[in-house]
Amino acid sequence: MRLRLPLLLTAALLLSACAGKTTSPALAPQAPQVLAAQSAPAPVALPVPADTAETATGDAPVMALVAVPVTVTSEAAPAAQPARTAADAPALAQDNTPPTQAEDDFVLLYGNGEYDPVADASLPPGVALSPTYDPWEPLNRRIHAFNNFVDRYLASPLARAYVAVVPRPLRLGISNFFNNLRQPLSAFNALLQGRPGDAGFSMIRFTLNMTLGLGGLFDPATRLNVPHINEDFGQTLAVWGWRQSRYLELPIFGPRTLRDVFGMVADRPFSALPHIQNDKTRVGLQALQLADIRSRLFSVDSMREGVADEYLLYRDAWLQRRNYQILRDLEQPAMQQDGLPDYLNEPEDNPGIPADGIPVEILP
Repeated sequence: MRLRLPLLLTAALLLSACAGKTTSPALAPQAPQVLAAQSAPAPVALPVPADTAETATGDAPVMALVAVPVTVTSEAAPAAQPARTAADAPALAQDNTPPTQAEDDFVLLYGNGEYDPVADASLPPGVALSPTYDPWEPLNRRIHAFNNFVDRYLASPLARAYVAVVPRPLRLGISNFFNNLRQPLSAFNALLQGRPGDAGFSMIRFTLNMTLGLGGLFDPATRLNVPHINEDFGQTLAVWGWRQSRYLELPIFGPRTLRDVFGMVADRPFSALPHIQNDKTRVGLQALQLADIRSRLFSVDSMREGVADEYLLYRDAWLQRRNYQILRDLEQPAMQQDGLPDYLNEPEDNPGIPADGIPVEILP
C-alpha cells in the first residue's frame, strides 16, 4: 500500500508533463478544421483525492485521476489568413498591370470615359441608301435574259472583233469623238437644271475638242483641265422633283427607270446622230458607237463571275450609280470622284447606251 501511492503520483506527473510538452510536428499550413481541432482543449489526468469506499484496504488516501481541460498551442502553426477567392484574382491582376501606350494615348485624347461611336457628334452623318423600287421585276427578269442572249451572241462578238481589228489609239479617238458629240446635249440639260457654269464648261469642251482635237478625235480639253459634264434629261427630271422612279430594263438599251425612258424620248431630238440624213452613214456610226460602248464594258465583266443572281447585281449597281449622279446634281455639284468604285465612275469608264445609240429609227 505504501508503494502504490508513490507510483500513482509518479504516473500522474509523467502524464501531466507529456501533455504539457505536446507540439505539432507539421509545419505546413493546414485546413481551418484541423487547426480548430488542434486548438481544442485536451483532457489531462491530474491526481485528485478520492473518499470513496473503493479503497477497501489501508487507511491512506487514494489519488484518483480526473480529466482537466488544458489548452494546447503549437508554436510552429502559422497564423490563419483569409482565403482568396477566384473572383479576387482578375482584380489583382488588373490592378498590377500597367496601362499600355495605346491606352494612355486614348485617355489623353478622349478622357477616361468609354468611347461610343454612335453618340459621337463629330462624325459625319451616315449615307442613306435609296430603296430599290422594282415592282415590275418578273418582266424585267425576262427582258434581262433576252439582253444577255443578245449580248452573248451579238454584242460581245462584235466588240471583240472591234478590239482585235482596231488599234487602241484609234479606239481611244473614236471614244473621244462620241463623248464630244454629247457635250451640247449636256450643256442644254445643265442649263435646264440651273447650272450655267457647267453648261459653259460643256460648250468650251466641245469647241476645244472640235477645233484643236480634230473633230473630237483628240481630247485637249482634258489636258487643259476643263471638266467633263455628263447630263441628260432623266437627271433634269430628277432635279425638277421626280426623285423616286420604278426600275425598268429595256430591250437592247438595258437598265433604266421609268423617268429615264421619258428622258430618252426628250433627249433624242437634241442628239447629233439622228440628224444625219444619209442612212448608211448614220447606221454605220451607230453600230460603231455600240461596239465602242461594249468594248469599254469589258473591264466590268469580271463582276459577273460567281454571282448567284446576276439580275440583282446589274440592277443594284446601275441604280447606285444613277442615284450618285442625281445626288451630285442636287446636293454636291463639286463632288470629287476619288476612291469611287468603277461602276460609279463617269461615262468614259462605264458608259451607257444613249438615246441615239440604236441603229433603228425610233422616232420620225
